Amino acid sequence: MAASVAAAARRLRRAIRRSPAWLGPSHRPLSSEPPAAKASAVRAAFLNFFRDRHGHRLVPSASVRPRGDPSLLFVNAGMNQFKPIFLGTVDPRSEMAGFRRVANSQKCVRAGGRHNDLEDVGRDLSHHTFFEMLGNWAFGGEYFKEEACSMAWELLTQVYGIPAERLWVSYFDGDPKAGLEPDLETRHIWLSLGVPATRVLSFGPQENFWEMGDTGPCGPCTEIHYDLAGGVGAPQLVELWNLVFMQHNREADGSLQPLPQWHVDTGMGLERLVAVLQGKHSTYDTDLFSPLLHAIQQGCRAPPYLGRVGVADEGRTDTAYRVVADHIRTLSVCISDGVFPGMSGAPLVLRQILRRAVRFSMEILKAPPGFLGSLVPVVVEILGDSYPELQRNSAQIANLVLEDEAAFLASLERGRRIIDRTLRTLGPSDMFPAEVAWSLSLSGDLGLPLDMVELMLEEKGVQLDSTGLEQLAQEEAQHQARQAEPVQKQGLWLDVHALGELQRQGVPPTDNSPKYNYSLRPNGSYEFGTCEAQVLQLYTEDGTAVASVGKGQRCGLLLDRTNFYAEQGGQASDRGYLVRIGQEDVLFPVARAQVCGGFILHEAVAPECLQIGDQVQLHVDKAWRLGCMAKHTATHLLNWALRQTLGPGTEQQGSHLNPEQLRLDVTTQTALTPEQLRAVENTVQEAVQQDKPVYMEEVPLALTAHVPGLRSLDEIYPDPVRVVSVGVPVAHALDPASQAALQTSVELCCGTHLLRTGAVGDLVIIGDRQLSKGTTRLLAITGEQAQQARELGQNLAQEVKAATERLSQGSRDVAEALRLSKDIGRLIEAVDTSVMPQWQRRELLATLKMLQRRANTAIRKLQMGQGAMPTFTADAWALAVCSHMGGKAWGSRVVAQGTGSTTDLEAALSTARAYALSQL
Repeated sequence: MAASVAAAARRLRRAIRRSPAWLGPSHRPLSSEPPAAKASAVRAAFLNFFRDRHGHRLVPSASVRPRGDPSLLFVNAGMNQFKPIFLGTVDPRSEMAGFRRVANSQKCVRAGGRHNDLEDVGRDLSHHTFFEMLGNWAFGGEYFKEEACSMAWELLTQVYGIPAERLWVSYFDGDPKAGLEPDLETRHIWLSLGVPATRVLSFGPQENFWEMGDTGPCGPCTEIHYDLAGGVGAPQLVELWNLVFMQHNREADGSLQPLPQWHVDTGMGLERLVAVLQGKHSTYDTDLFSPLLHAIQQGCRAPPYLGRVGVADEGRTDTAYRVVADHIRTLSVCISDGVFPGMSGAPLVLRQILRRAVRFSMEILKAPPGFLGSLVPVVVEILGDSYPELQRNSAQIANLVLEDEAAFLASLERGRRIIDRTLRTLGPSDMFPAEVAWSLSLSGDLGLPLDMVELMLEEKGVQLDSTGLEQLAQEEAQHQARQAEPVQKQGLWLDVHALGELQRQGVPPTDNSPKYNYSLRPNGSYEFGTCEAQVLQLYTEDGTAVASVGKGQRCGLLLDRTNFYAEQGGQASDRGYLVRIGQEDVLFPVARAQVCGGFILHEAVAPECLQIGDQVQLHVDKAWRLGCMAKHTATHLLNWALRQTLGPGTEQQGSHLNPEQLRLDVTTQTALTPEQLRAVENTVQEAVQQDKPVYMEEVPLALTAHVPGLRSLDEIYPDPVRVVSVGVPVAHALDPASQAALQTSVELCCGTHLLRTGAVGDLVIIGDRQLSKGTTRLLAITGEQAQQARELGQNLAQEVKAATERLSQGSRDVAEALRLSKDIGRLIEAVDTSVMPQWQRRELLATLKMLQRRANTAIRKLQMGQGAMPTFTADAWALAVCSHMGGKAWGSRVVAQGTGSTTDLEAALSTARAYALSQL
C-alpha cells in the first residue's frame, strides 16, 4: 500500500512540476475548516507566530532591486538579502551579522533570468510574476531540522488550523553520484510529529536538493504539500512550504563540501497559502486579487471574471483578467522600489510586462486609454499597509505607468500599420520578413515584444520567418557583446571555506580604522599617515592558504591592520605599496584591497619572500587617494544639489568613482534640461567656493533612523555607522529638531572624504543619459579637469558664434556656402565628442543643428539662382531631348521629366550633351 501511494504521489509530483494543479474554475470550499481569513491576517499570523512564540526577529522586505548581486535581475526568493550570511561575507560590524533567527514577508519577482514565470501568467490559475514569500531563517546552527519542521507543523496545523490529514511531506532521497546519503533524519522527524509513513515521500536531487546557483551554499530540503482532493479520489498535491537545510557548498568544480556553518532557509508563498485558507482553487480568487479583478471589470465594462482557462476561456477574457491583475501588481512594486521600465536588464523585463498588460487590457478587455494607471491605487490599498513604499510612491507609479502606456499605444498603432502595409506586398505563401519583425521588436525601433509581433501575425494567418529572425538576434547579440563594457577582473577572493577557517581560528576582522588617519596641513595639502601591521595569512592566486610566498608571486595578504581603503560604497580601492620593517628598500606593490566578510584582502606582487608573522609598513598612493576623496565629496555635493534643483523626490540609485571621474545614477521624472544641469553645477560650485568643513563621525545606527532629509541607500550599514555632513557638525545634523539634514548634504557613508569642500576645485557634469524611464546617469569631473572642460566649452562656443556670424553675412557663391556647411558639420562633431559641460553641449548642438539647416537652405537657393542666370533650364533641356525622341516634356526650371522612344540611346544622349554645351 505504502509503495503504491508513494509511486502515485511521485507521478503526481512530476505532473505538478510540469503544470500547476489549479487548472480549472471551482469555488467549492476545499474544507469546512478553518473559516476564510483575510490575506493581511494570514501574513500577520505568520510573522507574529515566529516573533512571539519562537523569538524570531522580524526584518522588513528587501527591495526587489537586488543589492550588489549582478547575478539576479530581481529579488526572487526570501533568502536573497541574506546571501552575505550564507556566503560568510557579512560585515561583522553590520546589523545583519547579529542575526540568529529572523522572519519576514519578502517581495519577490520571477520574470526574466533563471526563474521566469512571465509567459505562464494568465494561462493557469496559480502563476504570478510578483508574489510574497513568507520565510523564517536560523543562521549559524541557531536551530536546525527538528526545530524547523516542528515550527512549520505547529503553525500550519495549530495556528492556521489546516487538517493534518491533508498535509503530505517529502524529503531528500540521497544522491549516490554526489556521495550524499538519504536524509533519514528529516524522515524520522516527520514521523515523530505524527505524519503517517504513507504521506512521507522521498525524492531525488531535482526535487529535494536546493541550490542557490551554479556554485555556493546548498543542501537537502523537505517540502510540505497540501492535498486539494481532501481524501476524495487520488491526491492532488500543491507545494505549500519548502524548508532548506544548508549544509553543503557547491564548488566551482561541481563537487560538494561541508559548510563551516549550517543554516535553515524556508519559503512559503503567501498567495498559495491564502488560497488554501480561504478555500479557493485559485490564487486569483483570494482577496489579494479580487479587488483588482472587480476594478478591471468596472473600468473596462467587461464580462465578469469566471476563472476559466484553456479552450473554455472563449476570447481569452479570463486570461486577460489574470494577466492585467498580476502585471499591475508587479509594475507597482518594482517602480516603488526604483526599477523603472527601460531598455536593458531588469528595466527591459519590466517594460515587457507593462506592454503585455497594455495589450491584453486594450485588445481583449477593450480598456480605455489610461486604464492601467487607474489600477495603481487598488494595488496600494491591498499591499500598502505591509509595504509603505507603495503608499509613498503611489503618484509616481501611476504617472510612469500612464506615460509608458501612452507611448506603447502609439507604437502599437504604428506597428499595426507597418504590418498591414507589409502584408499587402506579400504573396499568399510568403513568410513575413524577419527584417520587418525585427524593426518592430524591442531590439528594433518601435519596442513591440517579438512574441506580440508573432501573435499579431498569427491572428492574420501569416507565418514569420523565424530562421531569419534567429539570425538577426544572433547578430545583435554579437554586436552587444562587442559593445559591452569590459568586465572587471574579480581578482583574489576568500571563499566561504577560507572565511570559515579564519573564524574557526578566532582571527578578528581587519582593523581598517587607520584609513581615516589623514590630516589637512595649513598650506592646504593633505598628510597621510603610514600604518604598521603584521601578516596574519597569505593566499595564492587560487585562494589556497600558505605560510609564505616567493619572488614574483601574485598573492593575497591578510593583515591585522590596514590604512588601505577597500573598494565598497562605489569608491575605488586604494593602491600603493608595503615594505617589511627593517627592509624599507624592497617595495611590495599593492594593486587593490577588497572586503571579504570583515577581512581586508590586499592583492600584491612579492618581489622577495614574504611569510606569516612578518611586520610590514603600508603606504597608500597619495595622489590616487586624494583624487578619490575629492570625487567622493563631490558626489555627495552633486547628490545634494540635484535634490535642491529637482526636489526631494530625487533619489540616488548608485554611484562609482575613481580619481578620473565620478558616476551618479539618480531617479528623475524626466530627462534633465540644460538649465537644470547648469543650476546643479552652480549649486555645487557655491558650496565648493565657500570651502565648507566636512564633518565625519561614527554614531549608533539607531540615531540615524528618523532624521528628516538624511540620505541613505538600500544597503546594510555597520553599527556604529559613519555619518558625513557638509558644513554642519554631525551631532547638530542628527538632531531631528534642527532640520539641518534638509539644508545640506548629510549621508551615511564609509568612504574617505576631503576635510574641506574647497579642494574639489570645480565640478562639471560632462554627460547624462537615461538608463531607463525615471533613472538618469550623470558623469562628472572635478578640479583641473573641470576647468579644462569649461575652457574648451568656451572656445567651442566662440567658434559657434563665429559660424553664426558668417551665416548671417551670407555667402557669395555655392563654393563658399559649402565650405561653411562643412565647417558647421565639423563643429557638430567636435561639440558632440569633446569633454565639456553637458548643459553647454546641449545648447551648442541645438544652435549648430539650426545653423546646419539654414546653411543647407542657403546652398539650395544659391544653386537655384545660379541655374537661373543662363537660359539653361531643366524644362527646356527636357523638351529638347524628348522632342528628338518624338515625345513630350514638362516640369520647372529646376526639375523636369518627359517621355519618348528611340532605338538609338547613344543618339539621344548626344542630343542631351549637345544642347547642354550650347547653353553653357
